[in-house]
Amino acid sequence: MKVSVVYALPDRQAWLDVEVAEQTTVRQAIEASGILRAFPSLDLGTQKVGIFGKPVALEARLEAGQRVEIYRPITADPVALRGDVGEDDD
Repeated sequence: MKVSVVYALPDRQAWLDVEVAEQTTVRQAIEASGILRAFPSLDLGTQKVGIFGKPVALEARLEAGQRVEIYRPITADPVALRGDVGEDDD
């Protein structure tokens, strides 16, 4: 079955289609895609993964056509980046 594995840095992105067996796990698909060689700094022990925007475990089983996403760690506080949210502009 065909699935996709995606990862993005601010200056570099990868979307890899990979053919895997039925009952393949997220971890197995990531390893089969070769993305760990393309991005050696990836650490599956600390980085979260998901399928179509929903976090999942590395041992989750995949279905045909699913997109495995590897998420970067948050490096800034999103609330602080928004500025004065909730204050009146009067």
